[in-house]
Amino acid sequence: MLLHLGFVLLLVHEVTKNGGGNLVPNAWQSLVELIHDFVLNLVNEQIGGLSGNVKQKFFPCILVTFTFLLFCNLQGMIPYSFTVTSHFLITLGLSFSIFIGITIVGFQRNGLHFLSFLLPAGVPLPLAPFLVLLELISYCFRALSLGIRLFANMMAGHSLVKILSGFAWTMLCMNDLLYFIGDLGPLFIVIALTGLELGVAILQAYVFTILI
Repeated sequence: MLLHLGFVLLLVHEVTKNGGGNLVPNAWQSLVELIHDFVLNLVNEQIGGLSGNVKQKFFPCILVTFTFLLFCNLQGMIPYSFTVTSHFLITLGLSFSIFIGITIVGFQRNGLHFLSFLLPAGVPLPLAPFLVLLELISYCFRALSLGIRLFANMMAGHSLVKILSGFAWTMLCMNDLLYFIGDLGPLFIVIALTGLELGVAILQAYVFTILI
């Protein structure tokens, strides 16, 4: 995790150290600008009802979260590497820390009025206690579901690729023409799943970011 954060910081530093980068961007600067603009548009679209200056206060945290998850997920696609986000303790720690941070910011900005989201407008008074309880449970479980979603998607995909790769490699090592021909099916499936996992790695970083 420190390696990923160090790489992201080094990349941003190298791109911006000359007063904001080059007029004609190189490949690394184009990558940083692409990620920056993507997350900036995400913040402006998803956080409503606030001025641009207030939205910018949340931008650094969301940018770091997205880049950290993106590089962690993509690094897990390298053979013999370690996928940080396929471990439940890591994703749960990340989701709970963000959940606590969001709750603190909510109370700081709105005071006790922050709790009003637990009771939708126009609800009959007899149903109010039940709805408040349900909304509270739903709000608290978001932290758990956020971590589970990321962990489950990364773990399931990697496990499937590993199982099929082992199966294909075993058939390939049989030293038999029939097994060699039969191995082409699992081999093509592994290649297709690798491409799918690459898309999932990028998509899960996006989904986690847009949900927070």
